[in-house]
Amino acid sequence: MKNVTIIDRDFELFIPYEKIRSVVEEMAEKMNADFKDKNPLFICILNGSFMFAAEIFKRISLLDAEISFIKLASYSGTNTTGNVRELIGLNEDLSGRLIIVLEDIVDSGITIAKTIEQIQAKNPAEIKIATLLLKPDALKTKVQLDYIGIEIPNDFIVGYGLDYNGRGRNLIDIYKVTEK
Repeated sequence: MKNVTIIDRDFELFIPYEKIRSVVEEMAEKMNADFKDKNPLFICILNGSFMFAAEIFKRISLLDAEISFIKLASYSGTNTTGNVRELIGLNEDLSGRLIIVLEDIVDSGITIAKTIEQIQAKNPAEIKIATLLLKPDALKTKVQLDYIGIEIPNDFIVGYGLDYNGRGRNLIDIYKVTEK
């Protein structure tokens, strides 16, 4: 599909799945090399990162790799609220572990900074951050990102796990909002 309408907004195709798949394959290949002979715990930030996490994790060849999930909320409509709420937390012991956080998109940086702070409080050996998408022009806080898939402009996007008021996550491609 070239264009979609979700609720009251129109979106146009922005990043096709083939490009997403290629970027994810490159990221996973690098992680496999970087974490060879390690026992990483991947942490997926729900809801948006579920597709990215699934794509990455099925390409991880490390036999000792594990995955877990946290659920955070910081958006209302098309805007970040600046307030990060933890809806589902971690149950795993993170002390001494290599943690790889999987995030769908880093825009303001507030959610990932809050996530890093919460994980650091659990005494991991190391934290690495992987994001499929980065909006450098939207950053409001400095964060160390170790794996960046694609840098994009500060447009509102949906698809591939990203949503507009809960809708559009199931789109395999990524779409950007069009102004009327």
